[in-house]
Amino acid sequence: MPRIVEIRQNVLKKNDYLARELRERFREAGVYVVNLVSSPGTGKTSLLRETLLRLGERYRVAALVGDLATENDALRLRESGADVRQITTGTVCHLEAEMIGRALEGWNLAALDFLFIENVGNLVCPASYDLGENQRVVLFSVTEGEDKPLKYPTIVNSADVAVLTKIDLAEAVEFQRDRFYEGLQEVRPGLPVLEVSVRTGEGLPAWLSHLEAGRRALPETASSR
Repeated sequence: MPRIVEIRQNVLKKNDYLARELRERFREAGVYVVNLVSSPGTGKTSLLRETLLRLGERYRVAALVGDLATENDALRLRESGADVRQITTGTVCHLEAEMIGRALEGWNLAALDFLFIENVGNLVCPASYDLGENQRVVLFSVTEGEDKPLKYPTIVNSADVAVLTKIDLAEAVEFQRDRFYEGLQEVRPGLPVLEVSVRTGEGLPAWLSHLEAGRRALPETASSR
């Protein structure tokens, strides 16, 4: 067991070092980077596709997509017209800073305003891996039930904002909103929450405004002057 712990610590140490390099690279380029994390089936790809479509009308947007296998999500996202690159992880259940660095080879980051990273569908492993992002977003859907924040406190504590998806289905699945918020506040008091429905469009303007506000808060860089 001590040997396993040592290996894990070394892996995380290396990842943190590479993430710091990525963060500096993103800062110099003036690109705002958002890491989207959720379990499978929350509607993460649907929300990202709509985000790329709407933000793409005013900003230069792109995405990196992590999946164990297939390029299905990347193909869907490319329908938005954004530049999208696939990262196939094989048996690895999360994205790592080194994977991001490799996927960015030959990409002019200074030509982007927003870069979205769609992490592998998992609420456990991604919590430990910094990708150099400006903002980590954890997504929950009403169809998953109310207790997800209590079950996965580590990802909640590492997030900057939570997004509750598929809210148009809340009544149909008898989603207990009060219990969800109570659990979230128990784990992470004060964590901002946005509620959205891609199908109806409810909450999307607030979500986009939140992203734009984050980008406006970036310090001025040589590439943005």
